[in-house]
Amino acid sequence: MLSENAGIFEEGQVLLFDKPPYWTSFDLVNKVRIMIRSEFGIKKIKVGHAGTLDPLATGLMILCTGKATKRIEEFRDLDKGYDATVHFGKTTPSFDLETETDGNYPTGHITSSLVENTLQEFLGSQMQIPPLHSAKLINGKRAYEFARKGIEKELKPVSIIFREIELVSFGIPETRIRLLCSKGTYIRSFARDLGQALGSGCYLSALERTTIGSFKLSDAWTLEKFDQYLKQLQQI
Repeated sequence: MLSENAGIFEEGQVLLFDKPPYWTSFDLVNKVRIMIRSEFGIKKIKVGHAGTLDPLATGLMILCTGKATKRIEEFRDLDKGYDATVHFGKTTPSFDLETETDGNYPTGHITSSLVENTLQEFLGSQMQIPPLHSAKLINGKRAYEFARKGIEKELKPVSIIFREIELVSFGIPETRIRLLCSKGTYIRSFARDLGQALGSGCYLSALERTTIGSFKLSDAWTLEKFDQYLKQLQQI
């Protein structure tokens, strides 16, 4: 028997989720869609996300169901907050751990004060070149399709804003940084640019999205807790 509560997802829900590592954004959307359909016996339900996260990243994603999918665009324009861990002294083609290291650089000159001073230079508006290992479109194809074939392509710089940058903990090789930035910002590209600004190399070794506008990761569902919530709804 179909629970009356099944209708809330068709009418539209805005759901916050903590994306697990190694999942694509589509994996999460698809999993949530399947969970809702199977629990309530719904043949078809719209589920969409309001902004992707890289597979290696974790943290906050906004998913919309049913009629609430019409609201997706309003969430995509919101600022994003991140907790990033960067690795000094090495680089990778993808600017993160998706690919093997391809360069080694000196780190002996990097100090906490140098990092703090350099981070302040990133504050405000700037042009950022997205990573080739990304979903950016080049002549109708995703940039990562060229990257995975070893084909070099040049992506156009995009305008972004870093509103807040804070050094959380300093270390060599790994340092943690908190950032608040505009939509369209690639933290992987930030890691690359930070390494260059420090006269070294750098890649992103871990990333967690903590906020989207006023939405917080602390309020997000894990898949396990969402499954329990669906079961409780079905029993009401």
